[in-house]
Amino acid sequence: MRVPVLSFFLAVFLASAALASPEFWRNEWPETDFEKTTVPNWVEIISGGPPKDGIPAISDPSFVRASGKTGIDPAEPVITLEMGGQARAYPIRYLTWHEIVNDVVGGVPVAVTFCPLCNSALSFDRRVNGRVLSFGVSGKLRNSDMIMYDRETQSWWQQAIGEAIVGDLTGVELKTLPSWMESWAEFTARHPDGLVMAEPDFNRDYGRNPYRGYDSSTRPFLYSGEMPPHGIDALERVVRVGDRAWPMARLARENEVREAGVVISWRAGQASALDTGRIGDGRDVGSIRVRDAQGRDVPHDVLFAFAYHAFWPDGEWMLGN
Repeated sequence: MRVPVLSFFLAVFLASAALASPEFWRNEWPETDFEKTTVPNWVEIISGGPPKDGIPAISDPSFVRASGKTGIDPAEPVITLEMGGQARAYPIRYLTWHEIVNDVVGGVPVAVTFCPLCNSALSFDRRVNGRVLSFGVSGKLRNSDMIMYDRETQSWWQQAIGEAIVGDLTGVELKTLPSWMESWAEFTARHPDGLVMAEPDFNRDYGRNPYRGYDSSTRPFLYSGEMPPHGIDALERVVRVGDRAWPMARLARENEVREAGVVISWRAGQASALDTGRIGDGRDVGSIRVRDAQGRDVPHDVLFAFAYHAFWPDGEWMLGN
């Protein structure tokens, strides 16, 4: 990312830190109940720059057959969701610009999410207390991670943990679904008749990475918390299952790890979405799958080490020998 953009983010961070308080945010969010919250310090919540819905979430996306889709490079990452006998791919080239897709897969209302600043890609069941929620992008960040909001109660949700942190639904946790990031080539090889999200009808340069060079930076953007322990780089990818994290570098060396009741496999072929100017040209960071002893896919995340440490400060680092 170029220096002027970094300067902009720094200016936003300093201004937001100076103004952070429930009263300040209440002016922008009059329908949100700020008396209900699990946020210990409001300085943690800052503006990421765009306003509410300035990054437009997608609802009811269109799909096309994977075998007929063109324009996606083979190594480009997609989020794969397999449910109810359906296989769907959500290209990161779209989620980079929209961050949330509200969809229904196999009769289940889902939210497929991607936070570029944390590399966090998680899918959630949108049903809460007998109601289906629809999620948007608040424009706020906490520990550099996207804060989502639901349009029904205007509650704020932390994407990395899938939990409401401000508003009527504070403390409610979304069910995390077993989805994963893999290359477009991997998805099409396995599911040539699967569905892939069609290009949204927005004026965006899909396929371009607006965070060029981010995952080779020494420090994350808009983050002032502790750095990871054990000498792990802040922007190293780690695979999180529950409150445990496996460094991607270890998985790339060993190819497969069987620990703590899960089997994590790694294979080359997926481009980083946060490296070069075009996503498809990004360096190979590999793909992983996480399964249990019966071979069933397990909910997990592949996020940057600083974000894991921020939200799971007492988590267990699975470093191996």
